[in-house]
Amino acid sequence: MMKFKAMTAVAALLIAPAAFAGGADDDTLTINGELEMTTKAPAPEHLDGIFDEVISGWHFRSDETQQLETDDFDNPGMIFVDQAMDEWNTAEGSEGKSCADCHGDPAESMAMVAATYPKFNEEAGELRTIQMQVNDCRVNRMGADAWKYDSGNAVSMEALITSVGRGTPVQVAIDGPAAEYWEKGKELYYTRTGILDLSCASCHEQNYGNYIRADHLSQGQVNGFPTYRLKNAKLNGIHSRFKGCVRDTRAETYSTGSPEFVALELYVKSRGNGLSVEGPAVRN
Repeated sequence: MMKFKAMTAVAALLIAPAAFAGGADDDTLTINGELEMTTKAPAPEHLDGIFDEVISGWHFRSDETQQLETDDFDNPGMIFVDQAMDEWNTAEGSEGKSCADCHGDPAESMAMVAATYPKFNEEAGELRTIQMQVNDCRVNRMGADAWKYDSGNAVSMEALITSVGRGTPVQVAIDGPAAEYWEKGKELYYTRTGILDLSCASCHEQNYGNYIRADHLSQGQVNGFPTYRLKNAKLNGIHSRFKGCVRDTRAETYSTGSPEFVALELYVKSRGNGLSVEGPAVRN
């Protein structure tokens, strides 16, 4: 009986009457007056029969929130990029090295990273996210401590690396050795969990554009992560957002940096192949 009541309540939240259903607007996103972003793109082949078009979450936000992302001086996420730039140039660890010592200017060396990660690392024999790769460099090249996943330093550095790739189309590989991770991520995406019996697809595939409470549901694209959320006034990593979504289904969730969330990140990011890298984005 309790589960039935919970499902009735969630149906009322998600299945909005037509009169209240919203959707993506037709605005265009240009950053700093010169960087044109692809925020709508033909859906990748593996979404055939699901979507004809993939749409950035930017289109589902209010005009005021959208405007914050059009200028780096207004985008609060860029504060964390500046902080990470200081970290990039600071020598740390037993080797006395900084990121810059090996990689130079991030605008030149890191421009394609956000578009292609998560990525299978042949030498390590595992799928790696940006934060995993950063920690590998810190431990094995700098002799420094690894950062906790999605901690302040870690997510800020990811934002720096992502920011220099803005405008580049997302193009994560899902074949070869990455395929098994992609399949696991897909399984997680469609698995219903928690007391509310919801999957990622319940909101972001079947009900995007509808209202949930007072906000529009988007397609759940992650091309804008790390994302500054007005709701909690901080920069948020992808895994932290996954954790919050699973928690909202009233289920036990995985940890940030867990194999499950690494696989889910690959799958969800592949759903946005063709959209511009947009992070650090601004969302509600």
